[in-house]
Amino acid sequence: MAKVAAFFFILLLSLISGGNLIMVNGQKTWCVAKPSSDQATLLVNINYACSHVDCSIMNKGCPCYAPDNLMNHASIAMNIYYQSKGRNQWDCDFRGSALIVITDPSYGNCIYAN
Repeated sequence: MAKVAAFFFILLLSLISGGNLIMVNGQKTWCVAKPSSDQATLLVNINYACSHVDCSIMNKGCPCYAPDNLMNHASIAMNIYYQSKGRNQWDCDFRGSALIVITDPSYGNCIYAN
């Protein structure tokens, strides 16, 4: 019963905050591409996100360039977009091709914004 009450409390807080994802106990969130996304969708997501935010961190020679593949670059671009728009659930939808995760996807020198 306590878990159900906690869920509804979090849902209520989310609604009160305008639908923003709330950091519970300091929990951070990131937006990444779904592994099942096809290449065309990933490319559309990169183009859309990078037309609204600065994606230069994935340029050749920059920390998030490698690995140079659409899955990696889409996840980076989608996360930059999600973070810059306020971490709203709808800013990490990308027509159903994205996931909100609680595990930091950063790797090496490529630090995902949060």
